[in-house]
Order: sequence, then C-alpha cells, then structure tokens
Amino acid sequence: MNNFCIVIPNFNHVSVIDEVLATLTEYTLPIIMVDDASSVQAKSLFATLEKKYAHLTLISHEQNEGKGGAVQTGLRCAYGQGYSHAIQVDADGQHNLSDIKKLIELSNTHPQALISCCPMYDESVPKHRYLARYLTHVWVWIETLSFKIVDSMCGFRVYPLNVTNKLISEVNLGKRMDFDPEILVRLYWRNVPFVFLPSQVIYPENGLSHFQPLQDNVRISWLHTRLFFGMLLRSPVLLWHKYKRRYGR
Repeated sequence: MNNFCIVIPNFNHVSVIDEVLATLTEYTLPIIMVDDASSVQAKSLFATLEKKYAHLTLISHEQNEGKGGAVQTGLRCAYGQGYSHAIQVDADGQHNLSDIKKLIELSNTHPQALISCCPMYDESVPKHRYLARYLTHVWVWIETLSFKIVDSMCGFRVYPLNVTNKLISEVNLGKRMDFDPEILVRLYWRNVPFVFLPSQVIYPENGLSHFQPLQDNVRISWLHTRLFFGMLLRSPVLLWHKYKRRYGR
C-alpha cells in the first residue's frame, strides 16, 4: 500500500480553508500546507489552524513564489518525510474532497501512475477560463503526441513522489500557473502512466483567484513554446513508446 499525505498550496485563501481542513481530517492523513508568503492576517489564521488540527504541518515561504513554487515545496517536504505519494488539494474549496477515497484506491491500484481528476464543471465556471483551459489541453496533446493527458490544469492530483521529486530536482519547472501543465507533460516524457477520474468542480461565488490574465497567459504561452520544441527533440522516443504501448512490443 502507498504511504499518502496531502499537500495544500495557500496564498491568502482564508474564507474556506478551515472547512477544507475539517473535511480532510476525516481521512486521517498528514497534511502539509505551504503558506506562500500570505498576509499577516492570513498567517495568524494559519497558525491557529496548525494548533487546531493535529495532522497539519505548516511551511511558510518568506517571499511569494506562486502556486507551482508552493506545490514543489510541499512535494519536496513530503518526499523528505518518507511519503510515497502526495495528494495535491487546492485551498479555495473548488474540489470535491469526497473523491479523495477514489483517488487513493486508483493510486493503490496503479502505484507508478499520476492520478488526476478531470473536472466536470457547472455554470459557475467563467467562460474565458473554460476556453483557455481547452486551448492548453490542445497544446499538451501536441507536446505529448498523445491524448493520454485528458486534463492538464486541474490541481486535484496524486503524485508518485519518487519520479516527481527526481523531475523537480533536475528541471527548473514553472512556479506559477504554468506549473500544472508543465509537470504533466514532463512526467509523460519520462514515460509515467496517467489515470484520470471525473470529478465535480465548483467555482465558489466571490472566490479568490490569483490568476493574472496578462502575466499568466504570457507565461503559459512561453511554456508551450518551450515544450513544443522539446517535443520535436523527443518525438522519435515519444513515437516509439506510443508504438510499444499500442502493439505491446
């Protein structure tokens, strides 16, 4: 059986984090929350929550590194503490946390795989965000020469920490909104298998979003430019692995 923990990146998400943690404690899993240089008021709440929840460990960045930087800090910490798998959960209450049981079951069945939720949206999703996500998915399919990565943006995932930590230590990954698609593409390039679980996602009314339309779209565009040329260099290997998976040779 895998040895799981939960990793939560958090930058000033205070409105529902107590509820998120209360729900997560039902799974009796260790929780690592990375405070990405939040405000003084947020830090005060986080310190109170660390005392309230026995399974919670709080790590703080002195400077804001972005969601991807916070996730990487949490994954490195989890690996250093001996966990085999880390479940990434966002702090804003978007995820259906009841699906954690299914994620764990899938991960135990496929211990070498990255297990990710594939969002099912309701009317609360902003239309521009939905269209932008689909455009990123198309680029990811090009960069992997495959449709295996069904969704590349959802931050509700189970990481196999051995191969993930190796990637983080060897490659300078994006630290903001470019992190989520990049790590999936690069893990696919390393022949990591993927399993996807459909999961309901809700954008809470008046929810806090740190997506910066100009800066993050520029980062993501530059990311896909780099990954596209990386795909060209790796295309013979990618095509060979695709052939072996299809024909079992």
